[in-house]
Amino acid sequence: MPVSAEGTIPRRGFGLYVHWPFCVSKCPYCDFNSHVRERVDAVRWQAAYLTEMAQYAAAGVGRGETITSVFFGGGTPSLMPPETAAAILEAARGHWAFAEDVEITLEANPNSAEAGKFAAFAAAGINRLSIGVQSFDEAVLKFLGRAHDSGEARRAIEAAAKAVPRYSFDLIYARPEQTAESWRAELGDALILAGDHLSLYTLTIEPNTGFAGAVARGVLQPMPSDDQAALYDLTQEILEQAGMPAYEISNHARPGGESRHNLVYWRSGSYLGLGPGAHMRLQQPGGWRAVQNRRKPEAWLEQVDSEGHGRESETPVDAVARAEEALMMGLRLREGVYAQNFHAATGLDLESFVPAARSAPLEAAGLLQRSPARIVATTEGRAVLDGLLARLLA
Repeated sequence: MPVSAEGTIPRRGFGLYVHWPFCVSKCPYCDFNSHVRERVDAVRWQAAYLTEMAQYAAAGVGRGETITSVFFGGGTPSLMPPETAAAILEAARGHWAFAEDVEITLEANPNSAEAGKFAAFAAAGINRLSIGVQSFDEAVLKFLGRAHDSGEARRAIEAAAKAVPRYSFDLIYARPEQTAESWRAELGDALILAGDHLSLYTLTIEPNTGFAGAVARGVLQPMPSDDQAALYDLTQEILEQAGMPAYEISNHARPGGESRHNLVYWRSGSYLGLGPGAHMRLQQPGGWRAVQNRRKPEAWLEQVDSEGHGRESETPVDAVARAEEALMMGLRLREGVYAQNFHAATGLDLESFVPAARSAPLEAAGLLQRSPARIVATTEGRAVLDGLLARLLA
């Protein structure tokens, strides 16, 4: 049955991402650009963010755009001084217009020292907190290498609920030997504490992580893929019943509670990134540009000091490559890919880029739905999205 063509076309948005690369410790599952440092010169780092931002603004990046979201990610940005976040936001407002409903998110750890700063971050302009809980089970937290305990996690969520209008937290499941019964109980606890958003990720063994080494040594056995799929299906069932359906493969929200910043990525919006390892997709008059900053914190900082920016590479992205990205990102969403947004992001026609003859077998299999307005991967299709995309982009 074709999807409805009715409804408002969602805005793609323009986002600002700020990467704070420092952590208290490195978790064994993490492959993010995060680094453990005993001391950080916060004054110098604040100046560097403002310098890099000013250079992009002077070059016309985002000219005429309205910032719909700001995201402080990491690393652990709740380790930064709240006044650094305030200075970055003040400077950004001087360079660009902010939407009236702008979402300003800061990622945070549940450690007591960081949770104690939530009110100060709210005063700095943060209106949404994303908390890295990962589990409420003490043994699991130890297995995941987390620096907090279950009590701190619960208190941090309570502190977030008091400090900001919106908050979310993450959980990791499909862990070795995890049972459906234990995951159901954990989700029950999470739903009692949840605000308008939950991020629920299956444990993935990424290269060059502590867990990857443990798997190579034979001391860690990942959960079999069939068991992971069963837990994924259980997650969808429980969260649907709780009124927090998946609006993206791993992200669940009550209506209106979706992460607006991540939607910029998934809807192929333009976004600027500041800080070590930040990457960008910038839609400019001459076309799309992909920009990547230097990953190592000290290298980025020294280059900003000497050149005013931390760019390592900048390359054009042609229409076909951008169209493939738009499909890969957009089909993760429950709403799918809107033809109007696809054309705005790529200059190409969605019906022509994905011919009916190519999508028809996937529609017949119940994995895809399409109308003149959009293409949508069904719940079953999102569960096997890699294979679905391989067929669509063949």
